[in-house]
Amino acid sequence: MCEPANETPRDHRPARSIRVLLAEDQRMMRGALALLLGMEPDIEVVAQVAAGDAIVDAALAHRPDVALLDIELPGVSGLDAAAQLREQAPDCRVLILTTFGRPGYLRRAMEAGAAGFLVKDGPVEELARAIRRVLTGQTVVDPALAAAALSAGPNPLTARECDVLKASADGATVADIAAKLHLSESTVRNYLSAAIGKTGTRNRAEAVREARQQGWL
Repeated sequence: MCEPANETPRDHRPARSIRVLLAEDQRMMRGALALLLGMEPDIEVVAQVAAGDAIVDAALAHRPDVALLDIELPGVSGLDAAAQLREQAPDCRVLILTTFGRPGYLRRAMEAGAAGFLVKDGPVEELARAIRRVLTGQTVVDPALAAAALSAGPNPLTARECDVLKASADGATVADIAAKLHLSESTVRNYLSAAIGKTGTRNRAEAVREARQQGWL
């Protein structure tokens, strides 16, 4: 009887891995995510960035299938970067991964074209499954956050009221805000008054805090 020929062990990685761009400003977290995702047989982290304003350039250079973005990044937020990717790299699916599971963030992420929204306290296996699912055209959202977003309702602040609150967050004077946003001081006061009323707070510092807590800023 003839002896069977020795077979070369097969490579169990797929012919083409899912290419992932990872945007996370905390180096340790970024390295850990890249290492864990790289252990998945069908996922390859092709680019890592620490700032939001580096995301689009990295996506254009490396052509990832999925961009995994934190929200609070230096330069440009992950939400703003998601909107930029929708315009400049429409084939790249966006998955938001954040520490802050705020209902307003979820709404803004969906409006920016994100295909998924998860919080960071989940297992890496769940994240890997989410990456695979968004690549097939599915939308993946943390269930508890989805329920909270539905109960919270839409953002009551206008875009201009949000701009004014953001500009006032560092204690800027009304004159400073007016100069920065090219508005009159009376208009700034009106926007601040409206934002305070809509957030049910007593002053602009509380309004900023509440708007951030809800994910409206």
